[in-house]
Amino acid sequence: MKENIVIIGNGGHANSCIDVIEKIEKFNIIGFVDKKLDVNDLNYGYSIIGKDEDLDKIFKNTKNAAMGIGYIKDPKVRANLFIKALDIGFKFPPLLSPNAYVSNQALIGDGTIVMHGAIVNAGVKIGKNCIINTGAIIDHDVSIGDNCHISTGAIINGQCKIDICTFVGSGSVLRENIQIGKNCFIAMGSKIILNIEDFTKYK
Repeated sequence: MKENIVIIGNGGHANSCIDVIEKIEKFNIIGFVDKKLDVNDLNYGYSIIGKDEDLDKIFKNTKNAAMGIGYIKDPKVRANLFIKALDIGFKFPPLLSPNAYVSNQALIGDGTIVMHGAIVNAGVKIGKNCIINTGAIIDHDVSIGDNCHISTGAIINGQCKIDICTFVGSGSVLRENIQIGKNCFIAMGSKIILNIEDFTKYK
């Protein structure tokens, strides 16, 4: 029997989450939570069932949630809602697309989603509430902190370490053994061959 799950957020990333969740075939999506309520707003047949402040009430109908808010330049909204929902009691199961490859020797944190076509190799450790987006490659023994977004087609080579709340843009490549600090922004298509300090915007 499928378990109920609610998606927090109602934008483009939430739509991508729908596709992954439906392919997993373990959960029944009961709808979206958004910052504004419009019961006539449907995404792929699912409606908005409440606002952010209604999470306490929604918890009565499902104990599972998925974070459908994307992260490009600022992780705060996504991270803060994740913490709020955890405090209420929601569980955030890792969501691993059946069209991705995730090694049995990889560790994936709660609330993290691995999208279609991504590769997560042996020895990888990914924190909570992360996005490993479509076609991203996370090679062996990489460590990724909480609230990170590894965007579409990015390549993180072996033994790299990425600290919390960092965004790595589409098509970027990190050389092996690179360390990226916390709260960094790595622009699309970047080639990273040197370590990057905390709070750096690399363009």
